[in-house]
Amino acid sequence: MQFLRRIGLILLWLAAPLVAFAAANKNDPYLVPLRGAGNIVLVVASIAIVIFLLRRGRWRTMAGKLLVVLWCLPPLLMSAAQLKFELRKRDVLGASAAEARQLGPHFMVGYSSFPEVARLAEQGLIGGVYVTRHNIRGRTVETLRAEIAALQDKRRAASLPPLVVAADQEGGIVGHLAPPLTKVPALATLTGLAPDDQQAKAEEFGRIHGRELAGLGVNLNLAPVLDLKPPGRRNRLDFHTLIGQRAIATDPVVVSTIANAYVRGLEESGVGATLKHFPGIGRVRTDTHHFSANLDTPVRELEATDWLPFREVLSHSRSALMVGHVTLTAVDPDRAASHSKRVVQGIIRDKWNYQGVVMTDDLVMGAIYQHDVCKAVVEAINAGVDLLLVAYDGAQFYRIFACALDGSRQGKLDAALLRASEARLEKGFPTEQARGPSGLVRVVDRH
Repeated sequence: MQFLRRIGLILLWLAAPLVAFAAANKNDPYLVPLRGAGNIVLVVASIAIVIFLLRRGRWRTMAGKLLVVLWCLPPLLMSAAQLKFELRKRDVLGASAAEARQLGPHFMVGYSSFPEVARLAEQGLIGGVYVTRHNIRGRTVETLRAEIAALQDKRRAASLPPLVVAADQEGGIVGHLAPPLTKVPALATLTGLAPDDQQAKAEEFGRIHGRELAGLGVNLNLAPVLDLKPPGRRNRLDFHTLIGQRAIATDPVVVSTIANAYVRGLEESGVGATLKHFPGIGRVRTDTHHFSANLDTPVRELEATDWLPFREVLSHSRSALMVGHVTLTAVDPDRAASHSKRVVQGIIRDKWNYQGVVMTDDLVMGAIYQHDVCKAVVEAINAGVDLLLVAYDGAQFYRIFACALDGSRQGKLDAALLRASEARLEKGFPTEQARGPSGLVRVVDRH
């Protein structure tokens, strides 16, 4: 029994700093699973352990007093973290109408709370929403459709433009709304077909995705993936990117053929496409969900291979372009492509003359979030990025928007680039979802 008590005491000493760290960082995206009930459990457990230690007389020794104090920290640190979050949230929600009008259109946010995202939409603090698994889990398609329609109604009532509503339906292992939507095979499964059959089948996949997404009120799909397929799984610790399973093929011509047809099917159904993840992550070993990653391939080689599908599909569609968080070392070794002016303005805008919508990959990824987020946000806007995506953890929107707000108030944002970006967003995507007098979803062409 004495041995077990010693083991228990050692475990309490080891657990105390870990629990305190988790409490202090309760709003970190890595600790999303602990939110809500998890936070309550941590606080209750900490208080229970303090009571247990006091009743056991641990307060009588110096070591015991220290242990009690350590277990008193989690509730205090959690309260401080929550206070900081609420103050930042209040500052964002208190932004002036002019600030919201200037910055809001450039943010797309994932959400868990409808009342919360509705307030952001009504105040013009966001330009788009991202829907995924947790928005549909345990609910019907009709419920989500009504929720999206209600958000658009609130925008109209506030005399604001419609929200961009995005989803991530690539097919294969990435189909965050399937089920209940149709689970479509990965585009990579079409590579063994003859070219005509590839196109016919890819276009059919695009129409399936487009028809079902449009029926929900979604007007932008974060697909297709145009990264070239790596020759093999090169990183055994890659549990999230999994580009080997998501990329279409190693041959850029095959990728272009299939992707063009898929995008055609999407657009015919009233949904815009998003080409990702420029400048390409097929050659990268590191998972940008967690770590910084370098793409060291010379630009000339990338132009002749990896970038061919991007340029080809952009030239035949009205797709948006998603820029990933890899660092293109030959162009800008100091920052990820998603917030590099040399990449976005220098290559995409000036060299390629692409004047459509450019968006970042999720800013709640380790490659960005573990570094200077505010610097990345300001640099992305000043690089000519149009939409900043906050997808995985919508609560981080307040931190990320606060970065843009501070940058604006300190005169760090390029007003001319913001105006040019606003004009691109006003042109929007090929289609938008609107609701007719009957309440049925209809497709409206902006052009």
